[in-house]
Amino acid sequence: MVEAGSEGRRLQRMSPCISVCVLEQSGYCVGCLRTRDEIAGWSRMTSEQQWDLLRDLDQRRVARRRCNAISGG
Repeated sequence: MVEAGSEGRRLQRMSPCISVCVLEQSGYCVGCLRTRDEIAGWSRMTSEQQWDLLRDLDQRRVARRRCNAISGG
């Protein structure tokens, strides 16, 4: 989902939170794969920073799937 922005402003992404909020020992949230600092700082990030983080989260999801496939989990 994308929030509507004012004219000339880059659109900001809504939070990637999926309400499965549990931080693993790895430091990542089970649901959205953000760190505590990334979760806390989301609303203060610029649109560009949010989009950069979303790309990072895509890479984390790919890595998690690979790890799960290797470990059989």
